[in-house]
Amino acid sequence: MKILVIGGAGYIGSVLVLALLEHGYRVDVLDIGWFGSVLTLASLPRDAHQLKEHHLERYDQVINLAGVSNDPMAEHDPARNFVDNGALAAHIAYTAKRAGVRRLIYASSCSVYGYTVNELYDEQSPTPCTFPYGISKLQGECGVMHLQDSTFSVIALRKGTVCGYSPRMRFDLLVNTMYKCAVTDGKITVSNASLWRPVLDIRDCVAAYLRAVQANYSVSGVFNVASQNCTVGHVADRVKDTLLMDYDIPCAVEIQDVQDLRNYKVSTQRARNTLNFEPRYEIGDIVRSIHENRAEYGDINADKYYNIRVFKGLTP
Repeated sequence: MKILVIGGAGYIGSVLVLALLEHGYRVDVLDIGWFGSVLTLASLPRDAHQLKEHHLERYDQVINLAGVSNDPMAEHDPARNFVDNGALAAHIAYTAKRAGVRRLIYASSCSVYGYTVNELYDEQSPTPCTFPYGISKLQGECGVMHLQDSTFSVIALRKGTVCGYSPRMRFDLLVNTMYKCAVTDGKITVSNASLWRPVLDIRDCVAAYLRAVQANYSVSGVFNVASQNCTVGHVADRVKDTLLMDYDIPCAVEIQDVQDLRNYKVSTQRARNTLNFEPRYEIGDIVRSIHENRAEYGDINADKYYNIRVFKGLTP
């Protein structure tokens, strides 16, 4: 099987591509290069907006990881956010289908749920998010799922907050940020300890994509994927406890009372039943994966580890 990973040089793609190669797939990577690349890119247009049918005719499946990747980036440039996460996703799916690609896998987000009032949400639940990032990911879902039929499988993975070590490392993600603050400042500051988040170890994330690739072509649909649902306060406690017990690194946790309209926890039962997705990792595992690769990072406050800083340098 030959697979094209669009946006494959990013945080998730840099781990996923290696896993696909290890499983024997032939893989090409297309990436615009905003954050550099630790991978070899394919001889395709760097900008996915320029993809034509003939570029995709050789592929069995396309995985679309491209787009604006978090709330700060989306709020900095809402127009680019809606184009890349919404319209571009539909363009890629449309072009792939016309080229004879058998499956498209779209990187969606649990951010579409917004504020869930502490209910456990599944894929049939309302998606009331009112922020640009969550709205745009839902638009992307609608665009790609509209094209699904008996000849074109479409799978959208609504991922929790992905965390853990990647060769294209980020320290602007929940657990990663807490780790950075703990080892550099000796303190983790929690804005609101009661808020729920679905957390996804990057290794479980990659496993979900592999299960999607391997699923029968009769399978299509939207799937929540997460390693576990946690309150932000619990995440901070687990980061603190893991660093102290495993590495003798002490830190404090400071709890504030800052309101946030993002609060959601999700059911992953559909992904378990249909994709055979079984998460293996918890918060302590994520912390260990980050710490055990600490020699690679250098200055963990460097701009390259924070997507919004790089993005602001690219967009006025």
